[in-house]
Amino acid sequence: MSGVTAVQTLPTAIVLGVDTPIGLTVVRELGQHGVPVVAIGRSEGAIGGASRYAQKLLVRPGGRPMANWLPEIIRETGAAVLFAISESDLLLLADMPEIIEGCRILTPRKEQLEIVLDKSRTIDAAKKTGLLVPESWQPIAQDFDSTAHLAKLKYPAILKWSDPPRVMPELEAAQIAFEKIEYADSFEALLEILQRYKLFGKFPLVQTYCAGFGVGQMLLMHEGKATVCFQHQRLREYPASGGVSTLCASLPIEMHALQMKKSERLLQSIGWEGPAMVEYRFDPETGDYWLMEINGRFWGSLPLASQCGAQFAWEQYRVAALGSAPTALGYGQRRARYLIPDTRRLFEQLRDPAANKADELFNYIADFFDPDTGYYVWSWRDPGPLLNDVKNIVRRLLRLGS
Repeated sequence: MSGVTAVQTLPTAIVLGVDTPIGLTVVRELGQHGVPVVAIGRSEGAIGGASRYAQKLLVRPGGRPMANWLPEIIRETGAAVLFAISESDLLLLADMPEIIEGCRILTPRKEQLEIVLDKSRTIDAAKKTGLLVPESWQPIAQDFDSTAHLAKLKYPAILKWSDPPRVMPELEAAQIAFEKIEYADSFEALLEILQRYKLFGKFPLVQTYCAGFGVGQMLLMHEGKATVCFQHQRLREYPASGGVSTLCASLPIEMHALQMKKSERLLQSIGWEGPAMVEYRFDPETGDYWLMEINGRFWGSLPLASQCGAQFAWEQYRVAALGSAPTALGYGQRRARYLIPDTRRLFEQLRDPAANKADELFNYIADFFDPDTGYYVWSWRDPGPLLNDVKNIVRRLLRLGS
Protein backbone atom coordinates (compact mmCIF):
# COMPACT_ATOMS: atom_id res chain seq x y z
CA MET A 1 0.00 0.00 0.00
CA SER A 2 1.45 3.38 -1.00
CA GLY A 3 2.69 5.60 1.83
CA VAL A 4 2.51 2.89 4.49
CA THR A 5 5.68 1.45 6.02
CA ALA A 6 5.39 -2.11 7.26
CA VAL A 7 6.55 -2.63 10.81
CA GLN A 8 8.93 -5.57 11.03
CA THR A 9 8.09 -8.03 13.78
CA LEU A 10 11.23 -9.36 15.40
CA PRO A 11 11.47 -13.06 16.24
CA THR A 12 10.38 -14.01 19.76
CA ALA A 13 12.96 -14.75 22.45
CA ILE A 14 12.49 -16.89 25.56
CA VAL A 15 14.33 -15.92 28.73
CA LEU A 16 14.50 -18.87 31.09
CA GLY A 17 15.16 -17.75 34.66
CA VAL A 18 13.71 -14.27 35.22
CA ASP A 19 13.72 -14.51 39.03
CA THR A 20 16.92 -12.46 39.44
CA PRO A 21 18.25 -9.07 38.29
CA ILE A 22 20.30 -10.91 35.66
CA GLY A 23 17.24 -12.37 33.94
CA LEU A 24 15.40 -9.08 34.38
CA THR A 25 18.23 -7.24 32.60
CA VAL A 26 18.07 -9.63 29.63
CA VAL A 27 14.28 -9.09 29.40
CA ARG A 28 14.68 -5.32 29.52
CA GLU A 29 17.54 -5.23 27.05
CA LEU A 30 15.72 -7.28 24.44
CA GLY A 31 12.35 -5.63 25.04
CA GLN A 32 13.77 -2.13 24.67
CA HIS A 33 14.84 -3.10 21.14
CA GLY A 34 11.34 -4.32 20.30
CA VAL A 35 11.93 -8.06 20.76
CA PRO A 36 8.82 -9.96 21.95
CA VAL A 37 10.01 -11.66 25.15
CA VAL A 38 8.45 -14.71 26.81
CA ALA A 39 9.69 -14.83 30.41
CA ILE A 40 9.85 -18.11 32.35
CA GLY A 41 10.15 -17.91 36.13
CA ARG A 42 9.79 -20.14 39.14
CA SER A 43 6.73 -18.29 40.44
CA GLU A 44 4.25 -15.54 39.64
CA GLY A 45 6.46 -13.29 41.75
CA ALA A 46 9.43 -13.52 39.36
CA ILE A 47 10.70 -9.96 39.02
CA GLY A 48 11.49 -10.25 35.31
CA GLY A 49 7.92 -11.29 34.60
CA ALA A 50 6.68 -8.01 36.08
CA SER A 51 8.68 -5.98 33.57
CA ARG A 52 6.76 -3.97 30.99
CA TYR A 53 9.13 -5.54 28.44
CA ALA A 54 7.93 -9.10 29.11
CA GLN A 55 5.20 -10.05 26.68
CA LYS A 56 4.08 -12.82 29.01
CA LEU A 57 5.24 -14.69 32.11
CA LEU A 58 5.10 -18.48 32.27
CA VAL A 59 5.68 -20.34 35.53
CA ARG A 60 7.89 -23.36 34.96
CA PRO A 61 6.16 -26.66 35.71
CA GLY A 62 7.27 -28.28 38.94
CA GLY A 63 8.28 -31.92 39.13
CA ARG A 64 8.65 -32.43 35.38
CA PRO A 65 11.96 -32.79 33.50
CA MET A 66 12.80 -29.78 31.35
CA ALA A 67 12.97 -31.97 28.25
CA ASN A 68 9.25 -32.73 28.72
CA TRP A 69 7.91 -29.18 28.92
CA LEU A 70 10.38 -26.83 27.20
CA PRO A 71 9.84 -28.05 23.59
CA GLU A 72 6.10 -27.53 24.06
CA ILE A 73 6.60 -23.91 25.16
CA ILE A 74 8.96 -23.27 22.26
CA ARG A 75 6.40 -24.73 19.86
CA GLU A 76 3.53 -22.64 21.28
CA THR A 77 5.47 -19.37 21.32
CA GLY A 78 7.31 -19.83 18.03
CA ALA A 79 10.47 -18.58 19.72
CA ALA A 80 13.58 -18.26 17.59
CA VAL A 81 16.13 -18.10 20.42
CA LEU A 82 16.34 -19.04 24.08
CA PHE A 83 18.51 -17.47 26.79
CA ALA A 84 19.07 -19.23 30.11
CA ILE A 85 20.41 -17.61 33.26
CA SER A 86 21.18 -20.08 36.05
CA GLU A 87 23.97 -22.64 36.07
CA SER A 88 21.51 -25.41 36.93
CA ASP A 89 19.50 -24.64 33.78
CA LEU A 90 22.67 -24.39 31.70
CA LEU A 91 23.63 -27.88 32.82
CA LEU A 92 20.21 -29.27 31.87
CA LEU A 93 20.28 -27.55 28.48
CA ALA A 94 23.81 -28.77 27.79
CA ASP A 95 22.38 -32.30 27.55
CA MET A 96 19.73 -31.18 25.06
CA PRO A 97 20.10 -30.31 21.33
CA GLU A 98 21.42 -26.91 20.24
CA ILE A 99 18.24 -26.40 18.21
CA ILE A 100 14.84 -27.39 19.63
CA GLU A 101 11.71 -26.99 17.48
CA GLY A 102 13.61 -24.54 15.28
CA CYS A 103 14.74 -22.47 18.29
CA ARG A 104 18.45 -21.71 18.85
CA ILE A 105 19.48 -22.56 22.42
CA LEU A 106 22.01 -19.83 23.21
CA THR A 107 23.77 -21.67 26.00
CA PRO A 108 27.24 -23.25 26.25
CA ARG A 109 27.78 -26.83 25.22
CA LYS A 110 28.54 -29.51 27.77
CA GLU A 111 32.29 -29.94 27.16
CA GLN A 112 33.08 -26.23 27.58
CA LEU A 113 30.60 -25.75 30.42
CA GLU A 114 32.16 -28.53 32.47
CA ILE A 115 35.58 -26.87 32.21
CA VAL A 116 34.43 -23.51 33.60
CA LEU A 117 32.20 -25.01 36.29
CA ASP A 118 35.03 -27.16 37.63
CA LYS A 119 37.53 -24.78 39.21
CA SER A 120 40.30 -27.38 39.08
CA ARG A 121 39.92 -27.68 35.30
CA THR A 122 39.68 -23.90 35.00
CA ILE A 123 42.99 -23.60 36.86
CA ASP A 124 44.61 -26.11 34.50
CA ALA A 125 43.39 -24.19 31.44
CA ALA A 126 44.59 -20.89 32.93
CA LYS A 127 48.07 -22.25 33.64
CA LYS A 128 48.39 -23.45 30.05
CA THR A 129 47.45 -19.94 28.88
CA GLY A 130 50.07 -18.37 31.12
CA LEU A 131 47.72 -16.77 33.67
CA LEU A 132 48.54 -16.45 37.34
CA VAL A 133 46.46 -18.65 39.63
CA PRO A 134 46.46 -18.82 43.45
CA GLU A 135 48.24 -21.71 45.13
CA SER A 136 45.54 -24.37 45.39
CA TRP A 137 44.99 -27.62 47.21
CA GLN A 138 42.05 -29.99 46.81
CA PRO A 139 41.70 -32.07 50.00
CA ILE A 140 40.44 -35.62 49.56
CA ALA A 141 39.11 -38.03 52.16
CA GLN A 142 42.11 -40.35 51.90
CA ASP A 143 44.65 -37.78 53.05
CA PHE A 144 42.46 -35.47 55.11
CA ASP A 145 44.32 -36.27 58.32
CA SER A 146 47.65 -35.31 56.76
CA THR A 147 48.58 -31.77 57.77
CA ALA A 148 51.46 -31.44 55.32
CA HIS A 149 49.48 -29.38 52.82
CA LEU A 150 48.00 -27.18 55.55
CA ALA A 151 51.43 -26.39 56.97
CA LYS A 152 52.77 -25.35 53.54
CA LEU A 153 49.91 -22.96 52.74
CA LYS A 154 50.18 -19.23 53.17
CA TYR A 155 47.47 -17.64 55.28
CA PRO A 156 44.85 -16.29 55.12
CA ALA A 157 43.31 -18.95 52.89
CA ILE A 158 39.91 -19.15 51.21
CA LEU A 159 37.73 -22.19 50.60
CA LYS A 160 35.28 -22.57 47.73
CA TRP A 161 33.71 -25.58 46.08
CA SER A 162 35.33 -26.68 42.86
CA ASP A 163 31.99 -27.49 41.18
CA PRO A 164 29.14 -25.79 43.11
CA PRO A 165 26.17 -26.91 40.94
CA ARG A 166 27.06 -30.57 41.42
CA VAL A 167 27.83 -30.46 45.13
CA MET A 168 24.91 -28.26 46.27
CA PRO A 169 22.24 -31.01 46.08
CA GLU A 170 24.56 -33.40 47.94
CA LEU A 171 25.22 -30.85 50.68
CA GLU A 172 21.51 -30.20 51.02
CA ALA A 173 20.81 -33.93 51.34
CA ALA A 174 23.48 -34.14 54.05
CA GLN A 175 21.94 -31.09 55.77
CA ILE A 176 25.15 -29.06 55.41
CA ALA A 177 24.83 -25.40 54.50
CA PHE A 178 26.41 -24.40 51.19
CA GLU A 179 29.00 -21.67 51.66
CA LYS A 180 30.11 -19.86 48.51
CA ILE A 181 33.36 -18.66 50.12
CA GLU A 182 34.87 -19.29 53.55
CA TYR A 183 37.96 -17.66 55.07
CA ALA A 184 40.61 -19.16 57.32
CA ASP A 185 43.26 -16.88 58.81
CA SER A 186 45.32 -19.66 60.38
CA PHE A 187 46.25 -23.33 60.25
CA GLU A 188 43.84 -24.04 63.14
CA ALA A 189 40.94 -22.17 61.54
CA LEU A 190 41.37 -24.05 58.26
CA LEU A 191 41.49 -27.40 60.02
CA GLU A 192 38.29 -26.54 61.90
CA ILE A 193 36.44 -25.71 58.66
CA LEU A 194 37.62 -28.88 56.93
CA GLN A 195 36.57 -30.95 59.94
CA ARG A 196 32.98 -29.93 59.23
CA TYR A 197 33.09 -31.86 55.94
CA LYS A 198 34.93 -34.96 57.16
CA LEU A 199 31.85 -37.17 57.46
CA PHE A 200 30.52 -35.76 54.17
CA GLY A 201 33.64 -37.12 52.48
CA LYS A 202 34.11 -34.18 50.09
CA PHE A 203 35.96 -30.93 50.70
CA PRO A 204 36.09 -27.45 49.16
CA LEU A 205 39.10 -26.29 47.19
CA VAL A 206 41.61 -24.42 49.36
CA GLN A 207 43.43 -21.43 47.87
CA THR A 208 45.80 -18.82 49.21
CA TYR A 209 44.29 -15.36 49.60
CA CYS A 210 45.29 -12.81 46.94
CA ALA A 211 45.64 -9.13 47.83
CA GLY A 212 44.01 -6.38 45.79
CA PHE A 213 40.48 -5.84 44.48
CA GLY A 214 38.10 -7.61 42.15
CA VAL A 215 38.21 -6.86 38.42
CA GLY A 216 35.72 -8.58 36.16
CA GLN A 217 36.31 -8.78 32.41
CA MET A 218 33.24 -9.68 30.38
CA LEU A 219 33.44 -10.97 26.82
CA LEU A 220 30.98 -12.14 24.22
CA MET A 221 32.74 -14.82 22.19
CA HIS A 222 31.64 -15.53 18.62
CA GLU A 223 33.52 -17.99 16.43
CA GLY A 224 36.64 -17.68 18.55
CA LYS A 225 36.74 -13.88 18.84
CA ALA A 226 35.48 -11.41 21.44
CA THR A 227 32.85 -9.20 19.78
CA VAL A 228 31.83 -7.28 22.91
CA CYS A 229 34.09 -6.49 25.86
CA PHE A 230 33.33 -4.77 29.14
CA GLN A 231 35.04 -4.56 32.50
CA HIS A 232 34.18 -3.39 35.98
CA GLN A 233 35.57 -3.07 39.48
CA ARG A 234 33.80 -4.24 42.62
CA LEU A 235 33.43 -1.38 45.10
CA ARG A 236 31.32 -3.07 47.78
CA GLU A 237 30.41 -6.68 48.50
CA TYR A 238 28.07 -8.54 50.82
CA PRO A 239 29.39 -9.96 53.02
CA ALA A 240 32.10 -7.32 53.12
CA SER A 241 34.80 -10.00 53.40
CA GLY A 242 33.86 -11.19 49.90
CA GLY A 243 30.61 -12.20 48.27
CA VAL A 244 27.92 -10.69 46.04
CA SER A 245 28.85 -7.39 44.42
CA THR A 246 26.52 -4.71 45.83
CA LEU A 247 28.15 -1.69 44.19
CA CYS A 248 30.34 -1.81 41.09
CA ALA A 249 31.74 0.66 38.60
CA SER A 250 32.62 0.33 34.94
CA LEU A 251 36.27 0.66 33.98
CA PRO A 252 37.41 2.28 30.71
CA ILE A 253 38.22 -0.31 28.07
CA GLU A 254 41.75 1.14 27.79
CA MET A 255 42.55 -0.04 31.32
CA HIS A 256 43.81 -3.60 31.79
CA ALA A 257 43.87 -3.94 27.98
CA LEU A 258 46.66 -6.53 27.92
CA GLN A 259 44.81 -8.62 30.50
CA MET A 260 41.64 -8.44 28.39
CA LYS A 261 43.61 -10.02 25.53
CA LYS A 262 44.73 -12.77 27.91
CA SER A 263 41.11 -13.33 28.97
CA GLU A 264 40.15 -13.68 25.33
CA ARG A 265 42.95 -16.21 24.76
CA LEU A 266 41.80 -18.21 27.78
CA LEU A 267 38.24 -18.44 26.43
CA GLN A 268 39.58 -19.28 22.96
CA SER A 269 41.61 -22.14 24.44
CA ILE A 270 38.44 -23.57 26.00
CA GLY A 271 36.47 -23.19 22.77
CA TRP A 272 33.96 -20.90 24.46
CA GLU A 273 31.00 -19.41 22.58
CA GLY A 274 28.68 -16.79 24.07
CA PRO A 275 28.99 -14.58 27.16
CA ALA A 276 31.43 -15.18 30.00
CA MET A 277 33.10 -13.21 32.76
CA VAL A 278 36.74 -13.82 33.65
CA GLU A 279 37.22 -12.63 37.22
CA TYR A 280 40.54 -11.56 38.68
CA ARG A 281 42.00 -10.24 41.89
CA PHE A 282 44.20 -7.33 40.81
CA ASP A 283 47.01 -6.19 43.09
CA PRO A 284 47.95 -2.60 42.08
CA GLU A 285 51.15 -2.76 44.14
CA THR A 286 52.61 -5.65 42.14
CA GLY A 287 50.57 -5.36 38.94
CA ASP A 288 49.59 -9.04 39.26
CA TYR A 289 46.24 -10.41 38.08
CA TRP A 290 45.22 -13.56 39.93
CA LEU A 291 42.49 -15.59 38.24
CA MET A 292 39.58 -16.28 40.58
CA GLU A 293 37.09 -17.99 38.27
CA ILE A 294 35.24 -17.96 34.98
CA ASN A 295 31.50 -17.33 35.10
CA GLY A 296 30.30 -19.17 32.01
CA ARG A 297 26.99 -17.35 31.86
CA PHE A 298 25.47 -13.91 32.25
CA TRP A 299 26.97 -12.57 35.48
CA GLY A 300 25.58 -10.72 38.50
CA SER A 301 26.72 -7.26 37.41
CA LEU A 302 25.09 -7.54 33.96
CA PRO A 303 22.77 -4.59 34.86
CA LEU A 304 25.84 -2.32 34.99
CA ALA A 305 27.09 -3.42 31.56
CA SER A 306 23.64 -2.96 30.04
CA GLN A 307 23.16 0.50 31.55
CA CYS A 308 26.59 1.52 30.21
CA GLY A 309 25.60 0.48 26.68
CA ALA A 310 27.47 -2.83 26.47
CA GLN A 311 24.38 -4.86 25.66
CA PHE A 312 25.50 -8.46 25.55
CA ALA A 313 22.06 -10.09 25.25
CA TRP A 314 20.93 -7.82 22.41
CA GLU A 315 24.17 -8.38 20.51
CA GLN A 316 23.89 -12.14 20.93
CA TYR A 317 20.24 -11.99 19.79
CA ARG A 318 21.11 -9.86 16.71
CA VAL A 319 23.65 -12.36 15.49
CA ALA A 320 21.68 -15.52 16.31
CA ALA A 321 18.12 -14.49 15.45
CA LEU A 322 18.61 -11.84 12.76
CA GLY A 323 21.82 -13.11 11.15
CA SER A 324 23.47 -9.73 11.63
CA ALA A 325 27.23 -9.32 11.58
CA PRO A 326 28.83 -8.88 15.01
CA THR A 327 29.38 -5.25 16.03
CA ALA A 328 31.99 -4.01 18.48
CA LEU A 329 30.14 -1.96 21.10
CA GLY A 330 31.65 0.87 23.11
CA TYR A 331 30.26 1.86 26.48
CA GLY A 332 29.97 4.74 28.92
CA GLN A 333 30.99 5.07 32.56
CA ARG A 334 28.50 4.40 35.33
CA ARG A 335 28.03 2.61 38.61
CA ALA A 336 25.30 0.14 39.56
CA ARG A 337 23.94 -0.86 42.92
CA TYR A 338 22.20 -3.99 44.19
CA LEU A 339 20.23 -2.21 46.85
CA ILE A 340 18.84 -4.94 49.13
CA PRO A 341 22.18 -6.77 49.62
CA ASP A 342 23.85 -3.35 49.92
CA THR A 343 21.48 -2.51 52.77
CA ARG A 344 22.31 -5.81 54.45
CA ARG A 345 25.97 -4.96 54.08
CA LEU A 346 25.41 -1.62 55.81
CA PHE A 347 23.84 -3.31 58.84
CA GLU A 348 26.68 -5.84 58.87
CA GLN A 349 29.22 -3.03 58.93
CA LEU A 350 27.35 -1.09 61.61
CA ARG A 351 27.65 -4.17 63.84
CA ASP A 352 31.35 -4.65 63.06
CA PRO A 353 33.57 -3.06 65.76
CA ALA A 354 36.41 -2.65 63.25
CA ALA A 355 34.35 -0.85 60.59
CA ASN A 356 34.29 2.91 60.10
CA LYS A 357 30.57 3.29 60.77
CA ALA A 358 30.37 6.99 59.91
CA ASP A 359 31.96 6.46 56.49
CA GLU A 360 29.82 3.41 55.75
CA LEU A 361 26.59 5.26 56.58
CA PHE A 362 27.62 8.40 54.69
CA ASN A 363 28.55 6.47 51.52
CA TYR A 364 25.37 4.40 51.66
CA ILE A 365 23.18 7.54 51.81
CA ALA A 366 25.28 9.63 49.39
CA ASP A 367 24.94 7.02 46.64
CA PHE A 368 21.19 7.72 46.43
CA PHE A 369 22.04 11.22 45.17
CA ASP A 370 24.67 10.18 42.62
CA PRO A 371 23.18 10.66 39.11
CA ASP A 372 25.72 8.22 37.66
CA THR A 373 24.57 5.35 39.88
CA GLY A 374 21.90 3.03 38.53
CA TYR A 375 20.22 0.05 40.17
CA TYR A 376 20.05 -3.64 39.48
CA VAL A 377 16.25 -3.76 39.82
CA TRP A 378 14.77 -0.26 40.10
CA SER A 379 13.99 1.73 36.97
CA TRP A 380 11.72 4.76 36.60
CA ARG A 381 10.68 3.48 33.18
CA ASP A 382 9.96 -0.02 34.47
CA PRO A 383 8.81 0.04 38.13
CA GLY A 384 6.97 -3.30 38.15
CA PRO A 385 9.98 -5.52 39.02
CA LEU A 386 10.80 -3.53 42.17
CA LEU A 387 7.18 -3.69 43.32
CA ASN A 388 7.25 -7.47 42.84
CA ASP A 389 10.56 -7.66 44.69
CA VAL A 390 9.11 -5.79 47.68
CA LYS A 391 6.04 -8.05 47.67
CA ASN A 392 8.26 -11.12 47.68
CA ILE A 393 10.26 -9.80 50.65
CA VAL A 394 7.08 -9.05 52.62
CA ARG A 395 5.75 -12.55 51.90
CA ARG A 396 8.99 -14.13 53.14
CA LEU A 397 8.94 -12.05 56.31
CA LEU A 398 5.32 -12.99 56.98
CA ARG A 399 6.15 -16.68 56.53
CA LEU A 400 9.07 -16.39 58.95
CA GLY A 401 6.89 -14.66 61.49
CA SER A 402 4.04 -17.16 61.30
